[in-house]
Amino acid sequence: MKKYLAVMLTVAMTFALAGCGASGESAEDEKSEGVMTYAEYVAADLDMEVVVETYVQAKQSWWDDKATVYTQDKDGAYFLYDMACSEEDYEKLTPGTKIKVTGYKAEWSGEVEIIDATFEIEDGSYVAEALDVTDLLGSDDLINHQNEFVSFKDMTVEDSGDGAAFLYSWDGSGSDGDDLYFNVSSNGQTYTFTVESYLCDNTTEVYNTVKNLKVGDTVDMEGFLYWYEGVNPHITSVTVK
Repeated sequence: MKKYLAVMLTVAMTFALAGCGASGESAEDEKSEGVMTYAEYVAADLDMEVVVETYVQAKQSWWDDKATVYTQDKDGAYFLYDMACSEEDYEKLTPGTKIKVTGYKAEWSGEVEIIDATFEIEDGSYVAEALDVTDLLGSDDLINHQNEFVSFKDMTVEDSGDGAAFLYSWDGSGSDGDDLYFNVSSNGQTYTFTVESYLCDNTTEVYNTVKNLKVGDTVDMEGFLYWYEGVNPHITSVTVK
């Protein structure tokens, strides 16, 4: 299930709270000349060159002068995969940083992203507040918020296999430090959520909170609405109620 090969990387914890999280400011509405609106980006064909202005929300990894970054503006979100980026510039990509990105729209197992991209830093700042999408789970509307910073409320932890509340890796074959997969339910439907270890590693609060979950716990969560053969959120915060 994991897209990224195991290599050395820099994991950036880019949230205001210990673990991972975000808070809101307002973004400018006007786009620069030649820059797509979010609606134009959505309408663009796959493999088409796209130019967007967006704001860093979290950094997942950097390796070999390539960065993977979660970004968003007031209208929607853009997942930047393996964007050309020096280590020096990667350090500049703090939460809220405005960047102009030129790359190609691509899709991988349902996840729409921008690849082969370059960027330049611009003036401006915006950090998104989490959008509650609990009621959209199971609906056709949920994908319209792909890659956004979202929240889920009052969900129940379900058995992820043999009575366990989570698995290391998608099939349980991993160990501490790998991605955590766990099942949660709402309104009788069960979904698989992930703590992506490149984004929130085993030193973070969210990673250790999930390791201590029990089947039947009620939880609130925040994270990025990633997609893999269906909804597969990358969770950055879990609160046990």
